[in-house]
Amino acid sequence: MKNSLGIPKKPSNTRVVVAMSGGVDSSVVAAILKDEGYEVIGITLQLYSSDNSKQKTKTCCAGQDVIDARRVADTLGFKHYVFDYEKAFKNKVIDEFISSYQKGLTPIPCINCNQEVKFKDLLETAKKLNADAMATGHYIRRVTDNNITTLHKAVDCSRDQSYFLFSITQEQLKFLRFPLGDYHKSEVRSLAAEYGLLVADKKDSQDICFVPDGNYVKTIEKIAKDKKKPGNIVDQNGNVLGVHSGIINFTVGQRRGIKIGNSFPYYVLKIDAIKNQVIVGHKDLLFVNKVNLNNVNWIGNLNKNNSDIKVKLRSTQDPVEANLEKNRDDWQVTLKKSERGVSPGQACVFYKGDMLVGGGWITEAY
Repeated sequence: MKNSLGIPKKPSNTRVVVAMSGGVDSSVVAAILKDEGYEVIGITLQLYSSDNSKQKTKTCCAGQDVIDARRVADTLGFKHYVFDYEKAFKNKVIDEFISSYQKGLTPIPCINCNQEVKFKDLLETAKKLNADAMATGHYIRRVTDNNITTLHKAVDCSRDQSYFLFSITQEQLKFLRFPLGDYHKSEVRSLAAEYGLLVADKKDSQDICFVPDGNYVKTIEKIAKDKKKPGNIVDQNGNVLGVHSGIINFTVGQRRGIKIGNSFPYYVLKIDAIKNQVIVGHKDLLFVNKVNLNNVNWIGNLNKNNSDIKVKLRSTQDPVEANLEKNRDDWQVTLKKSERGVSPGQACVFYKGDMLVGGGWITEAY
């Protein structure tokens, strides 16, 4: 039988660790590989206490999800292990999430989880199990041509997760596999039903896993040692317009919650953590065309002197045209058309056509 994972072994001699969240996507990945004759080992990471999850179905990696992953493994007949990663997840993801908001940034913990936990710690665990590859349920296409491996947007554009995977390294990419890149979500659910999986109709996770009710401020207040501090709401000239109860309540582009009367609605333009100020103004002032980045990661075979690329400044945005230039140790993106509400702490992800070539973290937009 052909080895669909591109590994020079028969499937029966190929050991694959599947990262199982308890959802339909990773469960179908395990089912496909098991059906193709691979030796499948399922691993689920316990990322936070199930007591905090309240068994909600919009999250992943806690409570009922761990049970669901085990049931899938039992149904399909392969080994399944649960590893306690709560401490690592708190240190590398939750604490960083809280720290970012306290610094006036708007973090994306899912990218950080991929970078620091799933594709680092879990990947090393898979190697210790003598696996030949690790597969996940992410919607992205891995393409190898002439011994060069690149990542491309998923066939199902509505499910594409390339934005959240820009921090993958070439070394990690050699070991990772993404079997769902060529599938539509509807096909995946149909396969789940065909394989008799109990998760076939399970709802997709939507919220940040450790913020199951969507209220990140309440989560920060519960966990953070430093309580939020009141400060001033000011205009661009530094004139005091009102007070706020803590900068963690605000993100760039926000309109609600400012509670200052004016002839036009105020929007959050910037958050100054050092001065503990929220700077507000007219929505037209939210438009920017230059974005500074740090910790840039390159995946694809892009000539970095060729600066003509497209970028995504948020996961739901279509890529927009931009130029990329090296700026000392960091990078600067110049947008060909101004964008509104770009927030430090978010990711700027680079594309060449449908190929994901890298990305970095936004430090400033102006």
